[in-house]
Amino acid sequence: MDGLTIHDYRDDLAQVFHDINAQWISAMYRIEQTDRDVLENPRARIIDRGGDILFVEAAGLGIVGACALQKTGEHQFELTKMGVLESARGRKAGEFLLHAVIARARALGAERLYLLSNSKSAAAIHLYEKLGFVHDTGIMDEFGARYERCNVAMLYPLD
Repeated sequence: MDGLTIHDYRDDLAQVFHDINAQWISAMYRIEQTDRDVLENPRARIIDRGGDILFVEAAGLGIVGACALQKTGEHQFELTKMGVLESARGRKAGEFLLHAVIARARALGAERLYLLSNSKSAAAIHLYEKLGFVHDTGIMDEFGARYERCNVAMLYPLD
């Protein structure tokens, strides 16, 4: 995955985080209030609460993707707001970023890592499955109501 670099969250990247995610969410779905809360306040909603946000840069294109780890309990994180700009698709930026986010979750002491999605996001779900996430009805029951669009819940086997 030549030409790809991971960057940690900085406040000057907050608008980039917003724009990358607003692009894919609004293209496929409707931006919900829970999306707005995170996208408009990433420091307060993610960073200051013990989570993290990583970015992927592609050589010649700049920052092309972002993904957050939102702390939802002790040693528990939701992988959320993962997006890659259309202009960078096909460069494996999403896979590179997802590997980095899983490693960061481990470094943060995650014992439970899950995500919520929608079956319309087939390419993303395929990537999650490829890297080891498994569909989990318990996660759906526990967290799925956070989003109107959620009909897929997955858990990553950290052990």
